[in-house]
Amino acid sequence: SSPPSGDAGEDAGELDFSALLKKREKKQVEVKEEVDVWEILKAAKPCDYEKIAFEYGITDLRGMLKRLKKMKKVEPKKSDAFLRKLDSAYSVDKGKKIQLSVEVADPNAPIKWLKNGQEIKPSAKYVFESVGNKRDTHDNKCNLSDDAAYECVAGEEKSFTEVFVKPPVTITKLLDDVHTVVGERVEFEVEVSEEGANVKWMKDGVELTRDMAGSKYRFKKDGKRHILIINEATKEDIGMYHVFTNGGESKAELEVEDKELQVLQSIADLTVKSTEQAVFKCEVSDEKVTGKWFKDGVEVRPSDRVKMTHVGRTHKLTIDDVKPSDAGDYTFVPDGYALSLSAKLNFLDPPKIHLDTSGASSKNVITVVAGNKLRLDVEISGEPAPTVCWMRGDKVVSEAEGRVRVETRKTLSSFVIEGAMKEDEGAYSLTVTNPAGEDKAELFVKIVDVPNPPENVKCTSVGEDCATVTWDPPAFDGGVPIKGYLMERKKVGSSRWTKLNFDVYESTTYEAKKMIEGVLYEMRVYAVNGIGVSQPSANSKPFMPIAPTSEPIRLTVEDVTDTTCTLKWRPPEKVGAGGINGYILEYCKEWVQANQDLVERTQYKVKDLPVGEKMLFRVVAINIAGRSPPNKRSRLLSHTEHPKIRLPRHLRTKLLVVVGEKVNLVIPFQGKPRPVATWFKDGAPLEDRSVGTRTSEVDTILFIRSAERSHSGTYTLSVQIENMLDSADIRIQVIDKPGPPTDVQITEVWGLNVSLEWKLPKDDGNCEIIGYTIEKSDMKTREWFTTYEHNRRPSCTVSDLVIGNEYSFRVFSENICGLSDEAGVSRNTAVISKTGLAYNPLPFKEKDVSSSPKFTAPLVDRSVVAGYATAISCAVRGHPKPKIIWMKNSMVIGEDPKYLMQNKQGVLTLNIRKPCLFDSGRYSCRAVNDLGQDEVECKVEVRGREQHLRGGSTRGGGGASLGDSGGQKYSP
Repeated sequence: SSPPSGDAGEDAGELDFSALLKKREKKQVEVKEEVDVWEILKAAKPCDYEKIAFEYGITDLRGMLKRLKKMKKVEPKKSDAFLRKLDSAYSVDKGKKIQLSVEVADPNAPIKWLKNGQEIKPSAKYVFESVGNKRDTHDNKCNLSDDAAYECVAGEEKSFTEVFVKPPVTITKLLDDVHTVVGERVEFEVEVSEEGANVKWMKDGVELTRDMAGSKYRFKKDGKRHILIINEATKEDIGMYHVFTNGGESKAELEVEDKELQVLQSIADLTVKSTEQAVFKCEVSDEKVTGKWFKDGVEVRPSDRVKMTHVGRTHKLTIDDVKPSDAGDYTFVPDGYALSLSAKLNFLDPPKIHLDTSGASSKNVITVVAGNKLRLDVEISGEPAPTVCWMRGDKVVSEAEGRVRVETRKTLSSFVIEGAMKEDEGAYSLTVTNPAGEDKAELFVKIVDVPNPPENVKCTSVGEDCATVTWDPPAFDGGVPIKGYLMERKKVGSSRWTKLNFDVYESTTYEAKKMIEGVLYEMRVYAVNGIGVSQPSANSKPFMPIAPTSEPIRLTVEDVTDTTCTLKWRPPEKVGAGGINGYILEYCKEWVQANQDLVERTQYKVKDLPVGEKMLFRVVAINIAGRSPPNKRSRLLSHTEHPKIRLPRHLRTKLLVVVGEKVNLVIPFQGKPRPVATWFKDGAPLEDRSVGTRTSEVDTILFIRSAERSHSGTYTLSVQIENMLDSADIRIQVIDKPGPPTDVQITEVWGLNVSLEWKLPKDDGNCEIIGYTIEKSDMKTREWFTTYEHNRRPSCTVSDLVIGNEYSFRVFSENICGLSDEAGVSRNTAVISKTGLAYNPLPFKEKDVSSSPKFTAPLVDRSVVAGYATAISCAVRGHPKPKIIWMKNSMVIGEDPKYLMQNKQGVLTLNIRKPCLFDSGRYSCRAVNDLGQDEVECKVEVRGREQHLRGGSTRGGGGASLGDSGGQKYSP
């Protein structure tokens, strides 16, 4: 609502309502109603404007009249007398001042003021002013009779206006004070003298509008009645309310009080045990009242355990499976009332000791290393807080300061042992009590420590570089099982101990290695458990590594009687620093020591043996380190001795026998009872009837009456007694004189010299050829003279021959049996010609040089660049001259003009003109004559120029050069 209208003359023309209306049109004001009002205003008389404004609720009549004036405005004629005319209309409240003003063109021109056509004269009511061109008239206090048409006349011209005088709006029914409670509806009502009048509402000096925050206020018009409505009163609405009209005002006071609500049943304190249900319940007088529940000032939210209900006038809060965290102050607050209902939930929880008892034993064993601090924190629960008592046996552990003490806080009880000692070990108990019950826990404190050192460390045996050390476990293991041991050793006289192991060793027997023979050592041992390492043991007595010898070898039976057996053996291969003190011989069924005193010799005769028994014998060597191992193969004696062949020395190598000679081999053997002798030849039983054998108790004979070459081979004698066996091999080679050399020929004659060559004899007599004897014969005398004996090579040069003689030569081959019976005679003779004498040569006999083709230079693989001429070459010999055939990929090239074939003195060339990529392939050259043929082949690879430019091989260029050398040139 706008304030009451002031002086029309002061505000006329200052506001542009047309622009404001345009903006309102954009906000989609109901245009139809506005257009209708304008139509009514246009058609109405000026005296009816106020009435229309009230009827249609127009709040700013002055602005609308200004707009109406613009709408009615017709283009005015240009005025000569007036610089500024009167506005078309003025509106003013009754009793207010009215001022009409114009400006004239001529400051000296006289003007007249007319009211409804009657001239107005200056008086107390009307005051005229003239300042320069400006002419004013004032009516300081207008009344309803001043509602009229006014004119200003200057010469022939007039300026016209309408003045509307609004009657004052008075309040006919005043406001009443209002007293209410929170949330109720409040209405302030006033009645005014005019229908449709505007009023202004204020609270505590602040104007109330529809646009105030939250639109708390509503304004209602009903004819002359104006109502201010507050939907839900709050304490903030308390105050003085004013209503204003242009003719009066009224005021009233609003008082707001809190609602009153009767509590029919309040909530009560609860004491609940764990997992039980807690129910808070209250009843109020109004069943429509809602409310909220709070715990310790925080609103309670529903969950799986917490439920809130409102049935009629009763409100309930139910908590299932109560937990300690549910304890606290609970409050119910009804909505809209300054009222709250409170009660406590006390949680009653039996005492509980929260100790991990997951172990299999009913006793909770706590292990502490001696000297360490034990602090056992035990969580205690229970409501109210329980009383805690620690006991050892029947004695209470005090909470006072001390080495063994208890420290207690609200939910934690701590059992402390400072510097644990063995006497602290034992059973302890913890008891907690409160009104809801009791809980008890049993504990066992175990004190553990590093073990005692091992005892009785000693060396039980020694070797060449090793020793065996044993010890006893510690008397006390520290309360924890022994994991193993750590060993150290040192040389006697040294202070430096050497660790022998880093990982614990579990056994109590240890073999120390890598020691020096003949040096004194000491050992000590540490014990290790889960807590740590013990002190070292006492040192062992000094000990010295000395090795027994290796086993004696080659134990043999030398002689046997019914009750004695003489044995021989060889000393051990490995003796060492301890030397050998002597030997002990043992025999068995169960091993019996044969000699009480050591035997220093390597031979001993065992006496008083049981007759007819099978006996095993073994021998050991003795020195300061003890017994050696026994010999590896014990000797078995059954009545007598193991079979043994006594092979004569001359039969241990190959036996050479000349064909026709007699063979008679006597091979003695030993063994009792009589061994069975068997002969083999080349691994198969001997079945040749021309070879005889005969066996006695002590030897066997192999004889051949007349040796043949076929008798050569390896003869094996095997002698066996039960499962005991001995064998010997005799290799016999039957030899004969060799055959003569073959193909003896004179290869060259020069001056007084002749060169001879021959080939090996076809039969070497079954043994190696050791040389040749060369003899010469003059064709005149026909007598043979020895030139060379024992010539090793199958060739020789004979010198110092006689000029003019013709010689023939013969050659004998020789092995260890002697010279061959026949000689190889040269196929041709050598003539030693005289110098300067006429020589009548024999008719020339052309040498036969015929030969099959043979390539002496092969074709070589080539890699060439396309477009550059290339060539491939090879060389061939053969008589008669072979025919040459060139082929590519096994196809004959023929008369292809791309190729040029040349043959110069057996050098063959194939030129390829401007090869392309398709000329790659396998090229071969075949040479053929009547005696045979030969062929060579190569690969030719032709590469593109681009490939060549990218860095390919440059061998193609070389091919082009070879092609040029062949004598053939091509123009590209």
